[in-house]
Amino acid sequence: MESNSRSKFKRICVFCGSNPGHRKVFSDAAIELGNELVSRKIDLVYGGGSVGLMGLISQRVYQGGCHVLGVIPKALVPIEISGESVGDVKIVSDMHERKAEMASQADAFIALPGGYGTMEETLEMITWAQLGIHKKPVGLLNVEGYYNSLLSLFDNGVEEGFIKPGARDIVLAAPTAGELLARWQYTPSHDHVAPHESWHMEELAYPGEQSP
Repeated sequence: MESNSRSKFKRICVFCGSNPGHRKVFSDAAIELGNELVSRKIDLVYGGGSVGLMGLISQRVYQGGCHVLGVIPKALVPIEISGESVGDVKIVSDMHERKAEMASQADAFIALPGGYGTMEETLEMITWAQLGIHKKPVGLLNVEGYYNSLLSLFDNGVEEGFIKPGARDIVLAAPTAGELLARWQYTPSHDHVAPHESWHMEELAYPGEQSP
């Protein structure tokens, strides 16, 4: 399984909070995910911060010898980066460009527990998968049921007719990093709004906005 994971996913984008959360279990989960990436020789793409769960996973992956790429809007640099940055940091114009760059660089996406920003980024990747912009898997690291309410909301969306059952399968959740990576066998089963070949990732960064 390790060799398959290494060849299939060369770089994973991890969405996570710039806060550590109130309980140590969340910090432990970030470090565990970092360890799993290192053991599989998978590089990291993340939001570029050096604080909170962002700092923990980026430091662990970097110390483990894998490449780390942080992507951060210039307006957030003084807020999210404190101390020395980890790995390579790409500063972009805004949040739209950040998400497009992270998506283009990664083979898959994982969300650790986080706040509005983490959820927004994850939901956009789920939406892009539904639209056919990418065919990359999206996983929730559901540490001690952190994402249970969100998953229930998705299930309710299916029940009420707002989410197609096939599109619900876009999201995979597991309580541990090892289980999530081991179970990741994603094949799109839903109908895309447009074929993948018709989308261009660079267009999602809102043309005309250039990174510095």
